[in-house]
Amino acid sequence: MNAPIRRLSFVVALLFLSLLVSTTLIQFVYAKELNARPDNRRTLLSTYARERGQILVGDTAVAKSVPTDDQYEWLRTYPLGAKYAHITGYYSFYGAGGGLESAQNSLLSGSSDKLAFRRVSDLFTGRKTRGASLELTINPAVQEAAIKALDGRKGAAVALNPSTGEILAMVSNPSYDPNALSGHDLKKVDAAYKQLTSDAADKPLVNRTIGGDLYPPGSTFKIVTAAAALSTGRWSPESELPGPAVLDLPLTTKGLPNIGRRPCGPNDTTTFQNAFEISCNSAFGYLGMEMGADAFREQAAKFAVGDQLYVPMRVTPSKVPAELNKPQLAQSAVGQYDVRVTPLQVAMLSAGVANRGTVMKPYLVKSVLTSDLSILERTDPEELSQAVTPEVAAQLTTMMQGVVENGSGKPARIDGVSVAGKTGTADTNNVDRAHAWFTGFAPANDPQIAVAVVVENGGYADSEERGGGAVGGPIAKAMLEAGLKK
Repeated sequence: MNAPIRRLSFVVALLFLSLLVSTTLIQFVYAKELNARPDNRRTLLSTYARERGQILVGDTAVAKSVPTDDQYEWLRTYPLGAKYAHITGYYSFYGAGGGLESAQNSLLSGSSDKLAFRRVSDLFTGRKTRGASLELTINPAVQEAAIKALDGRKGAAVALNPSTGEILAMVSNPSYDPNALSGHDLKKVDAAYKQLTSDAADKPLVNRTIGGDLYPPGSTFKIVTAAAALSTGRWSPESELPGPAVLDLPLTTKGLPNIGRRPCGPNDTTTFQNAFEISCNSAFGYLGMEMGADAFREQAAKFAVGDQLYVPMRVTPSKVPAELNKPQLAQSAVGQYDVRVTPLQVAMLSAGVANRGTVMKPYLVKSVLTSDLSILERTDPEELSQAVTPEVAAQLTTMMQGVVENGSGKPARIDGVSVAGKTGTADTNNVDRAHAWFTGFAPANDPQIAVAVVVENGGYADSEERGGGAVGGPIAKAMLEAGLKK
């Protein structure tokens, strides 16, 4: 054999060897990873031949699969459309997108290891394998109340059961119709997806309750500041605090003003209780600087600020800056500077106070059901942290009741029910308008539901009366009333 033929034979042998190695890698080493890729069309087509599990709110399916006559066999549908879009997400030919469709894809598709025994059983019995169904914690009355009250406004609303962490409502507005993304007409799906993703102003695909561009919490974060101050033992609700129209700050010529630049009491002084009720910035800026950055950050962390949470969708961690000088600390103590939160986090502040200082881990899936709707697994409530002592929680509850009874939260009053709350009017890049916040719980003496509401640019930066209380209060009231109806 001459040299050229030997070299050619060597090259051919290398090619066969490369083919053998690559085939082995694809079929055995990387098979599981490749099958799990969301853009693997073969895997997606195979899952279309299997009925996907339902997503249930009570007895109502907010996501289900219906049989079709085309090659895909099943079509994913969302009977209530936009009302639950950010909870369900969508499932299309391009894979699972957002919400529970993505976060719990393996269960819904039936491919989870938790369903392995069921798949083996189906193999022997000849039954068609179906995905597991998810029973949610959502209270449909609270969800509907939040949707109705937020209609036409950009923002978000969340409700929790304080004693368990169950998410009772999760509404992000603007929303979208997931049916437009789940169809089998790929041209229409592509057009709908491009339209939704190109809407940079409204960002309808973003779940504002747990992600997106986080919000400055404004005065709702005074719950954290008050909790830290009360926990030191140096202050009580009756303590006298400075409350000038503008608080002088060190290291800068710029002070910290109250809304309307008014003093919070006679002789520029106020009580802690009154400062909380009327949302006095200067008093809380003073408290922040007095207790120090470490105590402030530690208290925020005890309310789970900064924690990585899954509900089971991933929640973007809220944050308090790691480094704070005194002016920055004063601004952070009133929920400004670089403090950023999700509405879920703000609901957790109120829920922690309502639950005698214990913050529960929030969750959205009550139970996982097999194809015959028997319970495969159930979520047990889990304590996340002890934010404050029961004694401090009781003090905070009384102070929050004062906000609704006497202060900026009067629009959240409910006849015959004691409501505890806190308003917030958070400055944004919009000079004149501010994010309007309200958070609270009811009944104050036996909490059943805690809520948080934010309306983007819904309030006026120069007026608490036209801010969180006036805008967010009525929305929160509607949710609380719906949650308390039996």
